[in-house]
Amino acid sequence: MSVQQGESAEHSIGAFTVGGTPGAGPTRQVQVRKPDEEWDLPYGFARVYYGAGNSGIRQPVLMADGFSLGRSDLDALYRGLEGNFAFLSALGERGSDVILIGYDDRSASILDNARTVTGAIHRTIGEQVGDTPLTVGGFSMGGIVTRYALAKMEHDSIDHRTAVYFSYDSPHRGAVIPVGLQAFAHFIPVANNFAKQMNSSAARQMLWRHYDSEHGTVRVDPEREKFLEMLREVGGWPRRPRLLAVANGRGNGTGLEVPPGQVALASTGKLVYPGTTLYTQAEGREVVVAELKRLFPKAEKTITTSGFPALDGAPGGFLDSYGILAGMLEKFGATVDLRHPDVCFVPSVSAVAVRDIDQPADLYVSIDDLSPEESEFDDFLCSSATTKHTAITEELCTWLLDRL
Repeated sequence: MSVQQGESAEHSIGAFTVGGTPGAGPTRQVQVRKPDEEWDLPYGFARVYYGAGNSGIRQPVLMADGFSLGRSDLDALYRGLEGNFAFLSALGERGSDVILIGYDDRSASILDNARTVTGAIHRTIGEQVGDTPLTVGGFSMGGIVTRYALAKMEHDSIDHRTAVYFSYDSPHRGAVIPVGLQAFAHFIPVANNFAKQMNSSAARQMLWRHYDSEHGTVRVDPEREKFLEMLREVGGWPRRPRLLAVANGRGNGTGLEVPPGQVALASTGKLVYPGTTLYTQAEGREVVVAELKRLFPKAEKTITTSGFPALDGAPGGFLDSYGILAGMLEKFGATVDLRHPDVCFVPSVSAVAVRDIDQPADLYVSIDDLSPEESEFDDFLCSSATTKHTAITEELCTWLLDRL
């Protein structure tokens, strides 16, 4: 590899994002059905699929997209919701009319994308035949967006006519992207998609801790503090609907086998961020989570955290966060030592709103042994196995279908 090729490789690494479309990788081919209606909405859009035997909207189920970068891809969302377990088909067979809600920008402020949901609710009520109550919810960030939208409508004395709200592995107490990985996004010396995603409003609002690329510090981002305050101002939760949640993580206190303070990923060759090493999160003060090194231009940086619990192996829905970066490094010529591709993204206690994630005892608590009343939800289910964030599983979807 020439010097010019090496520089190009290092600069190109950040052309990826984490998160993505709900469904966590469909395992079978899905033919995307043509929608019965398509709507333009404030800051977004929607597709309507009538239920079996319906010629209009009668039993509406509104479902909002999650977090990524750029415009929602409703074809991909459809495939994700059908590929492993046919969730959309099951709803349709029961006579439910599915309304998939997408955003012009999935990384925009939750407050802006909540206006998309509000618009969809108004449109649904305006077109609905009959008066069957609505079901409204979402996947990952979509569960937060719909939560805020419904709570604000109630606060503003607007009748949303919703009887059931649900969230699917949504980060009600915060989501986790390893700080070393966030810092790497900004260590790439050119503008890139990953850095843009990590610095987006949605990321700042959802992440439990955010890496401040301007000052090199780790903190609760001011945008998160502002969002949480605005959520409190509208009551925190919608009070009229029954509140349901499912978590892709387990409820028995067991997560992934990711030991703290170990190498997660290292670039071990002589080219493309040689010597860069990312470590799994450990407890303690001034804990090294990343040693960042690059050649073009030559630089080194050590990233530390203080007062963090061991987040990466916590019970919760996981993402292949380090695996994605490892794939990009290899694509551009690096030699990689990848030991822990997958780490927790939405802790189970966050997805079912039962505890905060600041303390190890809360993060790893056995939810199964707690009183259900400790949750802010009326009813919830944690997965019996650790599954990928927003994986559409028969276990979780069947439980939801029985309650929608």
